[in-house]
Amino acid sequence: MDVAKILEELKAERLRLQSAIESLERLALGRLRGRGRPPGWMTEAKRRGRPPGSKNKTQNAATAQRSATAAA
Repeated sequence: MDVAKILEELKAERLRLQSAIESLERLALGRLRGRGRPPGWMTEAKRRGRPPGSKNKTQNAATAQRSATAAA
């Protein structure tokens, strides 16, 4: 067993755990509703566009549906 290699792996694991803990702490603080704009790191994670269950269809889907009903 190489003790130096084991120590190196443990230190790397400690760094990964510290970063995971910090990000979870930021998320916990972000859940509190504050005034103003959300921080930049939170806005990067948000998805843009139409939600998956949206009833609004795109124009291409609407024309395809109209042409399918006209053909029937």
